[in-house]
This record gives sequence, structure tokens and C-alpha cells, in this order.
Amino acid sequence: MTTLLLCLFIAALLPYLAKIPVAYAMNQLGGYDNFHPREQQSKLTGLGARALAAHQNAFESFIIFAPAVLLAIALNNTSELIIQLAIAHVCARVLYNILYLLNIDKLRTLVWGVATVSSFTIIWQCIP
Repeated sequence: MTTLLLCLFIAALLPYLAKIPVAYAMNQLGGYDNFHPREQQSKLTGLGARALAAHQNAFESFIIFAPAVLLAIALNNTSELIIQLAIAHVCARVLYNILYLLNIDKLRTLVWGVATVSSFTIIWQCIP
């Protein structure tokens, strides 16, 4: 269960870590506008726009992963397969952010699929 909780913690951190390149890009765009950050973010292009998309997608991914892991823990279904799926999800999400920043689209989509399928498979494994 410790590994599952660690994966959950890392997955919760990923959206905030993905914000770092967004903040950098915003700062390059005339300084970070803390009064109107979303308006400034809408003007990002290139790396900045990709960083913003990766940041937002990290939250979307967490919405599926967190309940999956919590379900497994609540049902005391912490099998080796579920642990491996959780690790696969976290590794795929880290790689996903890197690939998004590097603008490698097809591999990024494949990695997104691995992470998403991992989350849903955790849920599936909890169905009696």
C-alpha cells in the first residue's frame, strides 16, 4: 500500500510541477501577470502553450487516477498488478509532460494512452 500512496502523492504533485515551465513562459512574455494570469496564459505560443496544455492535462489525468487508487486501497485490493499499474501511470505521466514540452506528438499520445488505460484497469481490477 505504501507504493500506491507514494504513486498517488507523486501524481498529485505532477500538475504543480508542470506549472513551472508555464510560469517561466509567462515571465518571458513581459513578466508574470499575477493579476490576470489566465489572460496572459491565453497568449502563450510554442513551448509556453504546450507547457500550459501539459499542466492542464495533468489535472485531468489525476481526476481518473486518484479515485482508482483510493478504490483499490478502500477495497484492500493492493495486488502486485495494481501496484505495477500505478507505477506505470506515474512513469507515463512524467514522460507525457516531457514529450509535450519537446513537441513529440505521436509518442506523447501513446504514452497518454498507457497512463489512461492503467487508471481504468486499476478500477476494472477492483470490480468483483
